[in-house]
Amino acid sequence: MTESATGHQRVTAEQRADALLIWNHHLMGHRPRPCSAAIALGSHDLGVATHAAELYHAGLFPVVVLSGGNSPTTKDVFPRGEAVHYAEHAIGLGVPESAIIIEPHAANTGQNIDYSRTALAEAGVEVTSLLLISKPYMERRSFATARKLWPRPDLVCASGPLPFDEYLASIGDEGFVINMIVGDLQRVIEYPARGFAVPQDIPTEVHAAYQRLLAAGFTDHLAR
Repeated sequence: MTESATGHQRVTAEQRADALLIWNHHLMGHRPRPCSAAIALGSHDLGVATHAAELYHAGLFPVVVLSGGNSPTTKDVFPRGEAVHYAEHAIGLGVPESAIIIEPHAANTGQNIDYSRTALAEAGVEVTSLLLISKPYMERRSFATARKLWPRPDLVCASGPLPFDEYLASIGDEGFVINMIVGDLQRVIEYPARGFAVPQDIPTEVHAAYQRLLAAGFTDHLAR
C-alpha cells in the first residue's frame, strides 16, 4: 500500500479512509440560516475566521464573538491569542469592528461557549438562535457542548466548505489533522459522562474506524 509521509506520522490510504468516515460523522449537515448571533470558535485554523466573514457578509448574523486564548496547537501560530488574530483577519475581510466581540480567554470548547454567552449578554445581545462556526471536524463537538451548556438557543453549525482532501492539503499535515479528528471524536464519546456535553449517537462503522486509528497511534490530541 502506498504511504505518504506527513509530519511525524505516515498515513496509509486505509487510515485516510477511516479518517474520512469520522470527518463525515463530525459534520452536522446543517444549512446555515440567519441567527441572532454567531460564535467563531478559536483554533489553529484561520479558515474559521474566513468563513465567519463570509457568513457575516451573507447577512446571517449582526454580531460575532471571536473566542479563544491559546492552546498548545496555537500558541506559536497565534502568539497574541486566537481571538485577536481571528479579529484582525475578519476585519481585513471587511467585517466592521462594530460587529465583532473579542473573547480572548477561552482555553477549551466549554469556555468558548460560556465566555461567549457572557460577552453577548454584556453587549446586550438577545440570543434566540446561535450560529456556531468551527473547523469542519469540530461541528458535532461544538453542537454537543453548546446544547449542554446553553440549551435555550436554536443551534446551527457551520464550517468552511472544503472537502476532506482539500482540507488536508490546506493544512499541509495529514497526520496532524487525523490526530485532531480522532481527538474530537474521543471528546464526543467521553465528555457526556463528564458533564461537558450531551450524548451523540456514534455509528458502528465510525466507532470501528476510530478504534483502528487509535491502534495505529493517532493519539496526540486525546484528552487525558
